[in-house]
Amino acid sequence: MSGGMWAEKYRPQTLDDMTNQTEIVSRLKMFVQEKNLPHLLFVGPAGVGKTTSILALARDLYGPGYRSFTLELNASDERGIDVIREKVKNFARTAAIASPVSFKILIMDEADSLTSAAQHALRRTMEIYTRTCRFCLIGNYSENIIDPIQSRCSIFRFSPLDEKDMKTYVMNIVENEQVEIIEEGLDAIYQASRGDLRKATNLLQAAAATKAVIDDVSIYEVLGKVSPERVRAMIQQSLEGNFLEAREILRELLIDQGLAPDDIIKMVYRELMRNTVLSEQWKVKLSDKVGEVDYRLTQGARPEIQLSTLLAHLALAGEEMK
Repeated sequence: MSGGMWAEKYRPQTLDDMTNQTEIVSRLKMFVQEKNLPHLLFVGPAGVGKTTSILALARDLYGPGYRSFTLELNASDERGIDVIREKVKNFARTAAIASPVSFKILIMDEADSLTSAAQHALRRTMEIYTRTCRFCLIGNYSENIIDPIQSRCSIFRFSPLDEKDMKTYVMNIVENEQVEIIEEGLDAIYQASRGDLRKATNLLQAAAATKAVIDDVSIYEVLGKVSPERVRAMIQQSLEGNFLEAREILRELLIDQGLAPDDIIKMVYRELMRNTVLSEQWKVKLSDKVGEVDYRLTQGARPEIQLSTLLAHLALAGEEMK
């Protein structure tokens, strides 16, 4: 399969195929059973099944020919008022012919990218053509959707997939594609994707194209990031009081491997929170210092000096803990 095609190949086809999001799926199934549908607003982070859910609902509602009764638009490409006046209105005003239900479905992806004028035009269109068309608006942030539209929609809030569901989904692809993966690689995919199933699938495919066995190193190579082991070693050296050794690892990450300071500070914070030796009180103190260094980096301070300062604080913290 070509790059990124596994995500499409393994996309759930019906609502019964959906994983996680059980409460949302059960509500959508009720709409299918009743053969009726309100206007919908799906909000939540990327890659958690928003577009897949409405396409699965359409397939369950209309059958294999569901594409004849649906129109997908992406508002990030066509975000002005003209797309509402032309494409949306032309689709919404015509009745569904030979359809199991009396309405069609218009799917507006990334609707939170629509301009304010376009949203007000869309609100009026939704109002006028309710009999012949139902709208499903999809976005990451509900606050970017005007209140008149939100009040006309049934709102569904999607959450990121949990670790168990994501790993089950990834292992299903691994078995079907006959890919070899070890536990560290699976953990790395979960940590990197953070509940984004599309990103997890694409990471798996990219790593499988270059490595016979997928481990955490191959995943971080695909991401262009260093394995957390080096960051973990840097933190450990600092806490043990070996400031110069920790600083050498920092220079290796910054200069030799070209890792971005933002990525290093994020990984340091994540590893500190996962550290089982540090008490909660010390995690609070060090989080405050990480936040201070992160702010200074955003203000244009020199990365090596600021990150070295953070390592010095870790070394002092290690001495105090002893």
